[in-house]
Amino acid sequence: MDIRFNEKDKLFVIETDSTSYVIAVLGEEGLLGHLYYGDKIQYEDAPYLLNIPQNQNTPTPAMRDRSSFLDIYPFEYTSNNVGDYRKSGIEITDSNGHSSLQLCYESHAIYLGKEKLEGLPATFGTDKDSMTLEIAVKDSVVGLRAVLYYSIFEGLDAVIRSVKLINDSDKEIFIDKVMSMTMDMDQDGYQLLTLYGSWARERLMDFRDIGFGDTSIESFRGESSHQFQPFMALVQNGDSQDTGKVYGFSFVYSGNFEAGVNKSQFDNLRVYMGIGSKNFRWKLRPYDSFQAPEVVLTYSGAGLGKMTRTLHDLYRNHLIRSRYKDMERPILINNWEATYFDFDSDKLLAIAKEAKKSGIEMLVMDDGWFGERNDDNSSLGDWYVNEDKLKGGLKKLVDEVNAIGMKFGIWMEPEMISPRSRLYDEHPDWAIRVPDREPCRSRNQYVLDITREEVRDYIYSRIKAILESCNIEYLKWDMNRQLSDLGSMGLSRDAQGELSHRYMLAVYDLQERLVTDFPNLLLENCSGGGARFDAGMLYYSPQIWCSDDTDAIERLKIQEGTALIFPLSTMGAHVSDCPNHTVGRTTPFKTRGDVALAGTFGYELDITRIPESDREDIPRQVAQYHKYNHLVRGGDYYRIASYQRNHSFDAYMLVSKDKKEALVTYVQVEASPNPARKVIKLPGLVPDATYQIEDSDIEVKGSTLEKVGIALPILPGDYQSKLIHLLQKNS
Repeated sequence: MDIRFNEKDKLFVIETDSTSYVIAVLGEEGLLGHLYYGDKIQYEDAPYLLNIPQNQNTPTPAMRDRSSFLDIYPFEYTSNNVGDYRKSGIEITDSNGHSSLQLCYESHAIYLGKEKLEGLPATFGTDKDSMTLEIAVKDSVVGLRAVLYYSIFEGLDAVIRSVKLINDSDKEIFIDKVMSMTMDMDQDGYQLLTLYGSWARERLMDFRDIGFGDTSIESFRGESSHQFQPFMALVQNGDSQDTGKVYGFSFVYSGNFEAGVNKSQFDNLRVYMGIGSKNFRWKLRPYDSFQAPEVVLTYSGAGLGKMTRTLHDLYRNHLIRSRYKDMERPILINNWEATYFDFDSDKLLAIAKEAKKSGIEMLVMDDGWFGERNDDNSSLGDWYVNEDKLKGGLKKLVDEVNAIGMKFGIWMEPEMISPRSRLYDEHPDWAIRVPDREPCRSRNQYVLDITREEVRDYIYSRIKAILESCNIEYLKWDMNRQLSDLGSMGLSRDAQGELSHRYMLAVYDLQERLVTDFPNLLLENCSGGGARFDAGMLYYSPQIWCSDDTDAIERLKIQEGTALIFPLSTMGAHVSDCPNHTVGRTTPFKTRGDVALAGTFGYELDITRIPESDREDIPRQVAQYHKYNHLVRGGDYYRIASYQRNHSFDAYMLVSKDKKEALVTYVQVEASPNPARKVIKLPGLVPDATYQIEDSDIEVKGSTLEKVGIALPILPGDYQSKLIHLLQKNS
């Protein structure tokens, strides 16, 4: 890990264990150029990059061909309307109504450690394990300065980028677009990998050829969204886990975003990622600043697998702050699919008593406990206990659950308001809406304008009052609709374009208050399932509900896409009843448990009504969770086979950091007559070490398991699963 500046050649060289990132300051103007990001090169050879042919182009002294030069120059951060006709990284409107902007080198600083980003989630480090480069670039005509940040961490092949804009003038500047990063590079046989979906089928993998022009994804829904994950990767060898170059980009933000690749007439690529520019406009007052969120860049010369493991380690060690991140989470049972809105204290206590017998550790009371909430048509915002359901109040119920020996958790949807509620009757102006226009409803609810301080303070006071009223140890924070009808009574006419970003800052503020005031609370974020499963939310909660679809077979695809980026310990995963409430499929109870094991693990069912055979199997699943959860939390993840690619079976492996233990999960989705033998190869083990396959007499070297592999069993029927546990001998 090192960052150095070559004064003679004006080169910045950022070095991680296996990668180099090189930036140049060229010419008298000080244009900032991107020279290289990839496999590590010698520091002494960095000046050689200045000899690469396309970087020799410089404008003639008379500036005759300046536009030709600018239109191919590999910029480190791209300006607008000055001769570069490719996708811009920043767009502004100055006080004269003009949009031209040319950012040139002004100064730089290199220091140990990493600064926080005010009001935003961000990776963190210390003087001992991180290092940062700041490069200030400025347009002296407009008076706008941008500080480009680059941070690296010891032992991780990742570069963290962000941008801060500062108005050095005495006039207002409007920011119409700001990407957190752009990067120009050569096309080298890359495809674009993104994750797409919808409600109940989030984060499915999509590989696309990169054509000329723009290939992009975006969300303008006020959340990172079910539809697209704020992530993309350039991959050489498709879904290969161990070969080919891969560039991964993950946005540490939970709101509107845009990301993509722009292919120029010369077959060059411009990669970009940042806040979505649709419906965005930010008034930057004189001498004020605007901080854009972070983007995590990672390069792998060894396929998708290395990218995944780098991101997992980065997020586990430098993003998630919760005390729970390295702990076993309590095995919970949630009453949503068990009862929906039809429950009372007696029903919840019956579930808790039966769950306790099986080793389940927490009861979570979901939607329907407040106001007059007997369906989803009322009462959001009325965070007062419905004592017709909870006889004697919330504290009485919690005390009784605790007396059984169970922890207690609760569901809330703090950002929403129902048109039929006491709160809306008193404060109809607190809903986000455009005056004189009937706002769009979704799930018969509106979104609260938490950008207004009085609204935010009121909502937090209600959350705090509930949490302080009794021994609540877990909170599921939900958001069940997207933003629309963007209008705020708290913003001026020329600041309405700030609403979506200010909304996200307000969510972050609320959750920062929450984790500060309740440091021992286990917070799980949720948004109609997985619509806000992103790196930004992991800064506040160590786990996020992965998807409302709990069907084990659908979850294979959903959890594969999620685990491509995020540690398994962040994925909310439960065993639910069958036929599954979303897709109607019936799968074996064992398979449901094995699939949910690759996550936080819990139950989403009425344990008092499920088949006796299923109930009797829960103690075995609970024991299995305690046996293997350390691998789920801290092990290295290897994707072995993909059901969404082969349409037949799924397999993945977790290997302990000391490589003394491994767990393979195999799911046979489709049985077939007279089947061919399936053999999977197991990477990541110590080649010379001997491993024993548990519950067998087989002992074999790690190198043999990687080169020859292990034969998968032929299981009887569809939707069958098996766990294969390997232990290093004499470990």
